[in-house]
Amino acid sequence: MSRISVKFAELEKKREGALIAFLTAGDPRPSLTPRLVEVLAKHADLIELGIPFSDPIADGPTMQKAANRALNHGTTTEVALRIIKKIRNKTELPLAILTYYNIVLRPGIRNFVRELASAGVDGIIIPDLPLEESTELTKAARECDIDLIMLAAPTTPPERLKRICKATRGFLYLVSSLGVTGARKNLSSKVSPLIGKAKRSSKSPVAVGFGISKPAQVAEVINSGADGAIVGSAFVEIIERNLVNEKKMLKQLGDFAKALKAATRKN
Repeated sequence: MSRISVKFAELEKKREGALIAFLTAGDPRPSLTPRLVEVLAKHADLIELGIPFSDPIADGPTMQKAANRALNHGTTTEVALRIIKKIRNKTELPLAILTYYNIVLRPGIRNFVRELASAGVDGIIIPDLPLEESTELTKAARECDIDLIMLAAPTTPPERLKRICKATRGFLYLVSSLGVTGARKNLSSKVSPLIGKAKRSSKSPVAVGFGISKPAQVAEVINSGADGAIVGSAFVEIIERNLVNEKKMLKQLGDFAKALKAATRKN
């Protein structure tokens, strides 16, 4: 079992969902990312790091600004890999990478995956990689014992959902709503039945992302049957609000992660 699968199994025994915390590597600057992850790792169950890309089509304004801050501070793929190695030296928490397919193709698929494995990465998420074009990356990931985590959307037809669920490893990333990433005041009433549909099709754990930004929303998706909740924009907004006060940034990140984690305990 992968480190991600082991973590979900441990949480299931404790009747807890997973808190999956997303940050963009290099935001607000490369040297600070390991410290931010260290704070989140006290409460989160899995860390998802974005490798910044200049044209992140799935990301809303908050994440786009985070990527720009990281890129402006020189965060290349190579820099992101160095950041990951520093994080891995400090924690055994599962680490997943989210990036876009151009980043993967540039050095070559196998070279990219091998570099991730060497850095200690456990999972890869590629929002712009369709199932039909994932064969080569799937093979390379399995050769390196890395989970290729697939995404499913509210509009995914049932037969296609079954194929995605069969292909995914680690967990299924279930997108809660159409559109781009970003905190939302309320989750759609369609999220609960969407989770039910995904759970019936998937043998892997199901984690819900896009729009989750409050402990009540975490509790809502966990108690609707999801195995994990993915929170990104809300963490990145804390970073953005405190760019000139890192002490306050770190405290608010820790306090917020603690509150979110408390909401993962199942009723």
